[in-house]
Amino acid sequence: MKRLRRIRALMTGRMDSALTEALLGQLEATKQGAWLAMAMIGGEVGRTGAHEQMRTIEHLGDEERRRLVDELRNALVTPIDREDLFRLSRSIDDVLDSLRDFVRESHLYRVPDQIRFSPLLDQVIAGIDALENAVRDLASRPSAVVHDALEAKKMGGQIRRMYQYEISRIFSGEITADALKQRELVRRLEIVGMAIGEAADAIADGAMKR
Repeated sequence: MKRLRRIRALMTGRMDSALTEALLGQLEATKQGAWLAMAMIGGEVGRTGAHEQMRTIEHLGDEERRRLVDELRNALVTPIDREDLFRLSRSIDDVLDSLRDFVRESHLYRVPDQIRFSPLLDQVIAGIDALENAVRDLASRPSAVVHDALEAKKMGGQIRRMYQYEISRIFSGEITADALKQRELVRRLEIVGMAIGEAADAIADGAMKR
């Protein structure tokens, strides 16, 4: 019955929305992870509590990724190439995994004054928003996908530049244990930015092949 519904959708020219819904589910979990990290560094959520909550968020993201893989196995039509969809999903998963690592290491390292990382997390959230726009536009406004992807790519590049300034600040002072811990945490956020850029590349590549 499920396959018959897919055939009917194909015959009437409708895009298989289950794939985009799974991607949006992944991105929603990822955004929850970013907001949790923001709440943690702002003191709204304790580090131990944030560490525990992130496990639940990561599980949600993993479930959506599994759903996407299952849908890809049976999809008769996809909004972009299967390979690019898989790359996109994997990169989104990398964003959430790195946010998980940031929260976990913050819990372990107990670095003071983490509020200074909020501008980087602002850019992370903006990058995730741009990726959400790109995924939504896959079916409704394909011509806008590349623009959205470039916006996400820009956010990834901005995170990289902010990381460089943070590293310069850290190494301009005394190299203490706390300074080295800060370096590890800011490196996690740089990896988040790189994964956002890779996700943007995947969806842009797919859109350009259409």
